[in-house]
Amino acid sequence: MPTTDNGRAADAWRRLGSAPRPPALRELFATDPARAGRYRFECADLVVDLSKNWIDDSVLDALVSLAEASNVEQRRSAMFAGEGINTTEGRSVLHVALRAPATAVIEVDGRDVILEVQSVLRRMAAFADAVRSGRHLGSTGKPIRTVVNIGIGGSDLGPSMAYEALRAFADGPSCRFVSNVDAADVMSALDGLDPATTLFVVSSKTFTTVETLTNARTAREWVVSSLGGDEAAVARHFVAVSTNRPAVEAFGIDADNMFEFWDWVGGRFSLDSAIGLSLMIAIGPDRFEELLGGMAAVDDHFLSTPLRQNVPVLMALVGVWYRNVCGLPAKAVLPYAHELRRFPAYLQQLDMESNGKSVRLDGSAVARDTAPVIWGEPGTNGQHAFFQLLHQGTTVVPVDFIGFARANAGPAHHQDLLVANLFAQAEALAFGRTADEVRAEGVAADTVAHRVFAGNRPSTMVLAERLTPSVLGQLVALYEHIVFTQGVLWDINSFDQWGVELGKVLAQRIVGELSSSPRSGAAHESAPHDASTAALIDWYRSHRSE
Repeated sequence: MPTTDNGRAADAWRRLGSAPRPPALRELFATDPARAGRYRFECADLVVDLSKNWIDDSVLDALVSLAEASNVEQRRSAMFAGEGINTTEGRSVLHVALRAPATAVIEVDGRDVILEVQSVLRRMAAFADAVRSGRHLGSTGKPIRTVVNIGIGGSDLGPSMAYEALRAFADGPSCRFVSNVDAADVMSALDGLDPATTLFVVSSKTFTTVETLTNARTAREWVVSSLGGDEAAVARHFVAVSTNRPAVEAFGIDADNMFEFWDWVGGRFSLDSAIGLSLMIAIGPDRFEELLGGMAAVDDHFLSTPLRQNVPVLMALVGVWYRNVCGLPAKAVLPYAHELRRFPAYLQQLDMESNGKSVRLDGSAVARDTAPVIWGEPGTNGQHAFFQLLHQGTTVVPVDFIGFARANAGPAHHQDLLVANLFAQAEALAFGRTADEVRAEGVAADTVAHRVFAGNRPSTMVLAERLTPSVLGQLVALYEHIVFTQGVLWDINSFDQWGVELGKVLAQRIVGELSSSPRSGAAHESAPHDASTAALIDWYRSHRSE
């Protein structure tokens, strides 16, 4: 399988590093009025405007040459073919198979995984229909009114983000989500619910995730104790998204209500797998299929469009330009849609867990910085929080703006004002306001400097007509492929996450120490922790409630 570890890629990186920096955005637009159209691209239903970025044709040519030299096209084909590009775990990477047409064929170890995916989707749809129609009842014969998804990481961020985004299309049971092992999370989710009308979806591939199983057992005790100690109630009020049948059955869940997914699906790429069961119950199988269709449309664009017009590739290249050549360590994602308020958090895991790596595929140290810090909030809230830094701070933060022509609910004038703010912020970031322009407004001389906006702050605009299930799927797939492309350019494995493991191992060792009596000061010398951690453990044991 080709990697980026070749002389062509090294030469392309050197050429990119020596590429002349374009002039400021004011000058770029003044000397090239056509750039707004030339750097506007379409991907399925998405319109993407790259014109307010620090690029010109020569920079873009150098970036595309880097993609070619880094074998992006070959690695892309390898992923879609099911090759084992997750090298540290010896696995394929096939989230694209989860939304591929039923007629597609992708084989892994001699098995057509599309057949397996379609089988699970049919079972999910049948169960979702049974819950939505009232055929699947709780143990007392009452219909399910609320679904509580219990998971963490990708087993929570994907479905919870999508449920909030698609509330306008949710005509089934309402959903709540539990992820944090902090008891406040699960107790808040259970507050006000009737156990007789509540269904829990426990999402854990191995059915051993500590946080998820801790919350699931608390929910189980709540159901059983509230329904007269009836252990049989568990089978009517719990289903599992897992591959560990013995553990699922030991919990009391009917194995017929276990929905599997596969080791070639990373958690942060799993929204379109059985992890999306709670979402499917809320919006219905037909709309879930629209979500998958939107993802597949972007997959087709990513797979078949030349690099110079390929939107995920271009956005990835612009990000690499900022991270590695311009030295900008962060990126803000700012959706001007309240429904997408969880989207930045979703992208934090997708991007930083995937590409927050410091070694290359061969185990050697990376040659350059990798994933940017991803953060953001929905507009217009962010304008009254951190936009001061974006406009006049000393740190330049590239921005991805996301907006829509039509709202899913509410008076039209709200959307007009929202979009006016969206476009205005991008314009202000790009072009700013000079001292002469400030003086022309009659501002007092001693405050002119305070009112100057330097401008030349880059941004990308992503637009669609309306936030629908299909468009949400397109946005998710767009950023998945941006992450993939950047991982190829950096020659890293975007599909493992060893960095999350050490803390979990240490936590399991520490948890058993927290309930015993405090040690004497002398005991610290033989404790299996550093002095700071040992002292913290002693403090907690002295103050914990019994």
